[in-house]
Amino acid sequence: MMAIVKNKVGIVSCSGEELPEGTVSRIATRLVLEKLRPDETVTICLPLFLAGGEDERSFTRVYPTITVDGCEKQCAKVGTSKYSGKPAATLLVTDILKKHPELELASRDELTPEETIVVDLMVEEIVKKVDEILYQQKRMGN
Repeated sequence: MMAIVKNKVGIVSCSGEELPEGTVSRIATRLVLEKLRPDETVTICLPLFLAGGEDERSFTRVYPTITVDGCEKQCAKVGTSKYSGKPAATLLVTDILKKHPELELASRDELTPEETIVVDLMVEEIVKKVDEILYQQKRMGN
């Protein structure tokens, strides 16, 4: 009997801890992975990926990957592009903040209620991209 291979989307999140935007990217990614799309997504460990983790790099060569970066350095996007090819989608926490200038981030540890709004907005963007990618795969018969 042939095994059925299910489509997955990889998510590579920012690992920067010096900025609250990095915290937002990691929390939003975990929510998508664990609560909203657990059967459709997997995480790629950015530090291991950058250090040469062949399993992570192989996955991102075969499956579509979304990068979720906290700041304009876009380490997840740059690393993914360098070692595995262009990500299927790239998201930036700072883009959310530009669209919502009334929201500010200050904490790297305990998020305020206002900061959790930024997390929720980022989660919406990630889920939207995951769903778009999976829809395209389904349309193409993958």
